[in-house]
Amino acid sequence: MNKDLALNLLGGAAAAAQAIGISIQAVNKWPEHLPPRIADRVVAALVRLGKPVPQEFLRRIDAACAGASEESAA
Repeated sequence: MNKDLALNLLGGAAAAAQAIGISIQAVNKWPEHLPPRIADRVVAALVRLGKPVPQEFLRRIDAACAGASEESAA
């Protein structure tokens, strides 16, 4: 997930900071491509707020979960 998409989905930097529980300064320091730990927090905030999560991102989560299940079964 990229930073612009995350901020757009959450309604801007100030809204993102409030929804995630961090400072706006921390949001402004996010890299352009969000690492999984930040992207996960964005998705969690979207779910808590009742906002839609992009299908593209959900497919990536499903694929990652399937890969993790296969690794743990081995």
